[in-house]
Amino acid sequence: MSSELIVLYDIPGREKQWMSWSPNTLKPRMTLNYKGLQYRTEWVEYPDIEGVCKKIGARPTDKKADGSDRYTLPVLYDPRTQRVVSDSWDIARYLDDAYPDTPRVVPAGSAALQKAWHMLVLPTVLVPLLHIQLPHVCNILPPRSAEYFRRTREDAFGKKLEEVHSESDWEKLEQGLGKVKTCLEENGEGKDMLVMGDQITHADFVLVGIFIWARKSMGEDSDAWKRLSALHDGKWLKYVGQFAKYEYVDV
Repeated sequence: MSSELIVLYDIPGREKQWMSWSPNTLKPRMTLNYKGLQYRTEWVEYPDIEGVCKKIGARPTDKKADGSDRYTLPVLYDPRTQRVVSDSWDIARYLDDAYPDTPRVVPAGSAALQKAWHMLVLPTVLVPLLHIQLPHVCNILPPRSAEYFRRTREDAFGKKLEEVHSESDWEKLEQGLGKVKTCLEENGEGKDMLVMGDQITHADFVLVGIFIWARKSMGEDSDAWKRLSALHDGKWLKYVGQFAKYEYVDV
């Protein structure tokens, strides 16, 4: 494969059907697929993320509890411009600017609204679902990543992953998705399946990435996924279905 292809750094699942499972790395993957840009994937297991990021010159995206830098994926490297870009939002903005002849995922004038959408979805949908999801994620990771994921998350929460969630998380999740549904319905009938009504944007990838993450880690036949996908009369299953052609992974 050509070394001139864009490189997306992603976290692997244990088997092919679970490749590209993370809600964060799914956002740039779907962006690249939607734009029709050619790229290749570098798979990086959890324990190796910091070392790889430092090696390629990716900037940290957060701070750890001890004040040291936190390095996360996704990261994108574009050999055409020799740019290394961290964080899915920054990657989306970069790809729009670097490849202006492709469909924009942050249309002019929409950046503030899309950031506001992100700030709505994360606490109301991602956080309660994360509590539900934690033990499921371990089941789809390769052994080294699963051990790292469990150890670091149990340290952070101070308890076993299986003890983190409660029924109240399901209640909070349904309420959060209800707020998202209400926002989408403001677009009017027939335009309530995309954040901007009639065009796909980064904001859609934020939401659909969360659902794909849940489907892959819970398993399509699981009671948990059936419960989630049935909320609000199955609206979210239909929502996810719109993006099936942008999920693909060419391993």
